[in-house]
Amino acid sequence: MVLALALVFLGAYSQESSPSSDTLRKDALNVYFSSASSFIKREITFINYVRDLKEADVYIIATYEPTGSGGESYTFFIVGQNRCTGMNDTIRVTASPDETEDIIRTKQVNALKMGLMRYMLKTPLASYFDVRFTQPVKETVETDKWNNWVFRTNISGNLSGQKRFKSLSLNGSTSAFRVTEKSKFQTYLSLSWSRQKFEMNDSTIEHSHSKSQGINTYYVKSVNDHWSVGFSTGLSASSFGSYDLRYRLTPAIEYDIFPYSESTRRQLRIMYEAGYNYNDYSDTTIYNKLTEHLWLHELTASWQVVQKWGSVDFTLSWLNYFHDWSKNNLSASLYMSIRIFKGLNLNFMGSAAIVNDQLSLPKGGVSDTDILLRRRITETKFDYYGYFGFSYTFGSIYNNAVNPRFGW
Repeated sequence: MVLALALVFLGAYSQESSPSSDTLRKDALNVYFSSASSFIKREITFINYVRDLKEADVYIIATYEPTGSGGESYTFFIVGQNRCTGMNDTIRVTASPDETEDIIRTKQVNALKMGLMRYMLKTPLASYFDVRFTQPVKETVETDKWNNWVFRTNISGNLSGQKRFKSLSLNGSTSAFRVTEKSKFQTYLSLSWSRQKFEMNDSTIEHSHSKSQGINTYYVKSVNDHWSVGFSTGLSASSFGSYDLRYRLTPAIEYDIFPYSESTRRQLRIMYEAGYNYNDYSDTTIYNKLTEHLWLHELTASWQVVQKWGSVDFTLSWLNYFHDWSKNNLSASLYMSIRIFKGLNLNFMGSAAIVNDQLSLPKGGVSDTDILLRRRITETKFDYYGYFGFSYTFGSIYNNAVNPRFGW
């Protein structure tokens, strides 16, 4: 009995001598970070992850871009409001292609912890932090023996089957690229082969074969923070596209209305390319051609923006051939994630095209089997794809807890 009373008084004394966890939680910084992972929430526990943007003292926007080494560059835009109005920061974390997911997410957490420190000074929790530096800095940086060149190769296969169906596909690719602040070069080789076997109700057997291969090279040179020049060229063949050989060379020029240095937050790029195209078709086309030398040009406008209300990525492109301006293609694609109001979000992804440039359509047409199995290109004046969805969340604005039990 005496021991129990002693424990009760000791617990009461401990609670009076230090602030309760609930008091600390109420005083913590309110942060709106919609893309925060469970790992981040588990490791950064000294903030409140609020669900309502208006309740936040800080909101964080996360973006990423590929790096020249084949890795990723993650950017976190930290923007203050309410009691942190006027405080803004940008944090970048670079991950190499050979780093594991655990290494990458640990680097992200450490960077976010440091980035949030000056905002924590606005709260009573600031007195509980101790910043340490654990690694000595090297005086020199070792020279990169690869000179920014990165090589990657991939081989994959897929096998599936049932009693009346069998499928086998093989894919391979090899790439070499070099990316610096002044230029970007990439060459990419790909091979694809597939075969399917179908047994029909009348016991007849249908086979489907497809193959494609190609090599493409791109080069871009930076002129300044708004202009770039470059070219693309490629050789390819495709049984679906009905050409045995296709060669294309198109020099290009691009202008970004916003500086390239702001590319993770906003871009409005306009690119014009014009060049030469040679086609060697698998069959005589509907235009009575087996080979063709063509000149073409293409104009593309791309708008990308990432803000606290969401993100938009829109591209509009126009292509036509000089020998016949009626042979053209107008296409558009849109990705959009918009926060309409508290708890309600709209997500949309879609593309559409007006197609008037199917120069490789075979004169003899395609069989019904080819159409059903999509083994050959078929005549169309348009194509489209779309996806949309709404999500609505309501309830407590705080979501700090992480519980992985049962996987749900």
